[in-house]
Order: sequence, then C-alpha cells, then structure tokens
Amino acid sequence: MSYELIATLMFSSMMLMLLTGQRVFGAIGFIAVVSAMLLWGDRGGYDIGFSAAMKLMKWYPLLTLPMFIFMGYVLSESKIADDLYKMFHVWMGGLRGGLAIGTIGLMVLISAMNGLSVAGMAIGSTIALPELLKRGYDKRMVTGVIQAGSSLGILVPPSVVLVLYAMIARQPVGQLWLAGVIPGLMMAGMFIAYIIIRCWMNPTLGPVLSKEDRDIPMAEKLRLLRAGALPLVIFAVMMVPFVNGWTSLVESSAIGAIAAFMAAVLKGRMTRTVFENSVRNTLGITCMFMWIILAALAFGAVFDGLGAVKAIESLFTERLGLSPWVILILMQLSFILMGTFLDDTAMLVIVAPLYVPLVGALGFDLVWYGVLYTITCQIAYMTPPFGYNLFLMRAMAPPEISIHDIYRSIGPFVLVMALALAVVMIFPQVALWLPNYVYNN
Repeated sequence: MSYELIATLMFSSMMLMLLTGQRVFGAIGFIAVVSAMLLWGDRGGYDIGFSAAMKLMKWYPLLTLPMFIFMGYVLSESKIADDLYKMFHVWMGGLRGGLAIGTIGLMVLISAMNGLSVAGMAIGSTIALPELLKRGYDKRMVTGVIQAGSSLGILVPPSVVLVLYAMIARQPVGQLWLAGVIPGLMMAGMFIAYIIIRCWMNPTLGPVLSKEDRDIPMAEKLRLLRAGALPLVIFAVMMVPFVNGWTSLVESSAIGAIAAFMAAVLKGRMTRTVFENSVRNTLGITCMFMWIILAALAFGAVFDGLGAVKAIESLFTERLGLSPWVILILMQLSFILMGTFLDDTAMLVIVAPLYVPLVGALGFDLVWYGVLYTITCQIAYMTPPFGYNLFLMRAMAPPEISIHDIYRSIGPFVLVMALALAVVMIFPQVALWLPNYVYNN
C-alpha cells in the first residue's frame, strides 16, 4: 500500500470516527495509535504516542493556558466584568447605537481577559442582550453584535486557540498573540463603523437613551469609569512587562492570574463559590485542551513519518499545477465548510498535520497563517446552517429571538469579517508588524 493511500485511509477513518459522535481527542488519538502500531509494530508504534506525551509535558509555554483561563474565570465569576458594561452603558448611551458600540468594547475586553469565545458569548447574552432589548434596540442587529463580538475571543490575546496552534505549528506563542492584536482591533473597529453607519441611516435600530437614563451625576460616572477600567489595569500589569522583555510569557500569565485574584479579594468578591467555580472550570478546560493537543501531536507524528505532507504538496503544485495562493484560498474555504459542523479546536486538530507543513512548504509565514486560520474560524463560527456561535446564541437568547432572527442577524458581520480576512491576506504586515517590532527590539 502506498504512503498516499495510507494517509488518505487515516484521514477518512478519523472523519468517520468523528461522525459517530466520539470525542475529538478520542477519535484522533485512537486512529493515530492504531495506525502507528500497524505501520511500525510494537516498538515503533509505542514510541509515537509516548514521545508526543513527553513533548507535551516538556512544552513550557503550555503553563500559560491554565493561568489565563483562571484569570478570565475569576474576573467573570466575581462579576468584575459586569462593571465594564455598566461603564459603557453610562458613558456611551447618548450616542445612536452607543450601547451596541459599548457591547463591542465589552467583548474586546472580555477577550483580553479570557481568550475563549464562549465566555464573551455568555457574558454578552446575560448582561448586554437584555439591556439592549429593553432599550428598544433592533433584536436582529444586537444578536449579530453579540455573536460577532464574542468571536474576537479567539483572536485577541490571550487567545487559547492560538496557544493550541502554536503547539501544533511549533511557533512562538508570544509572536502569535502579538500578531492577533492589530487584526483583532481592526475587526472590532470595523464592527463599530458598521454599527455607526447603520444607526445613522436608520436611527430606530439603535435609539439614544432617554434623558432620565442619561441623567447621572458626574461622581457616579467617574466611579463606574474606575470600576470598569480595572480589567484594563490588570491586562496592562500583565502585558507591559512581557512586551518590554522584563518577563517571559509564562511569568506574565502568572502575574495576570495573581492580579485578577487580588482584585477580586480587594473588592470583597472572592467567595468560596467564586474560587471553587473558577478552579473547577480552569481544570476542566485545561485538561480538555491538553488531551486534544496530545492526540494532535500523535496524529501529526504518524503523518510526518509517512511523508504524507510532501505527497500532498506534490499533488497540488506539480500534478494539478495550482499556485500557492490558490492552494491557500482553498484551505480557507475548507475551514469555512468544516466550521458549519465543527468547532475551532476540532478543525485545527483534524487538518493541522496536513495544512501547517504545507503552508510552510509553500513559502508562507506560519505566524501570519495562524492569524488567517483564526479569522477564518471566526467566519465559520457564524456560517449557517450549523455555525458554532449560532447554536450558542440560540441556547442563551430569550424566547422572543428565534433561530430565524439569529440566522438573519449575522450576514453583515460575516461580510465585515471576510473583508478583514482579505485585508490581512493582501497586507501580511497588518499581522506581522507588531511581533516583528517587539521581538526585533
């Protein structure tokens, strides 16, 4: 049997296992171990999985994962994130669409605290959505705002998905996080520009708050500004030493976790329940990601041993005669297709053994491609019929918002994301300038 046929059989078997409803790490790890045993026997087959486990345990930057997840859950469980929305509510309620703009700002800050899109979705749905609907905002527009804003969690640092990509692609986590800063802020700015234009054209979509709601003493406004700025202070305390080279990435993540914990203690919100929920959720998500990374490393090791990547590169470039850019665009389209029924981690783990080495072989920068992958995942999250965010939104939205409303709400935001993806593809320095500047200095 040729190596190409073995690789095809492995990939199709893995997809079949996933269609049966098995957990992602179980399906991928099972195919990797069985294939290794059949190909290299008892000795070589055992070494594949063992070496992958040892590589995972020795990967020092992985310590950032539980630190940042713990930081995000402490800020969320202690309701410090609620203060953010109150701040935006008071300071931006006098603008057309001001609360929707504030919601995007809230999502950016939540992303900088947690690194998971589901956290932004949960906070946006429980805090922002009821207020927006009560203030007369159009339900379709605000539903799209929350879905689009929450997707920033996998792009704005500290992105947990980029940690996973860094492990599989063997790229520095710090560079990937810095590469996501400008595209993430650019996309947030594009969302805000869309909201401003739509509400200027049709003021009924995002009405200005009533004078009674805006008539708040300046002392109260300043108090809310201080309370809402606390997460920004925590983020600055964590990231400034890292960007200036005073601390390593792992040390900065520890600083962020300690700062969030102390903030909750000083505000009197670090109860036993908050601490227990934060630790329990951190442990659950960290273990899930570690199992997925372990399975992906084992599967990738088998692919490397087969030389499957070189065979696929030869198929696209020599036999089919496709240019590198055409191959790259086809990859992105396949991500969008898979995103209709898989989440971002599953997509990355399934295709990383094929795509990441191929991207490097085609001459593209793997840090830049990590940003492209993440933006494409954001688009896939919101693509009908089975986009990940669509069903999360349906589960968290009030009964008056139907699945039809949710589907119709995301069209403009998907177009904005596609435009952002095109900008980053055409101008790679949008993603690469900041990491190059920081690391060169």
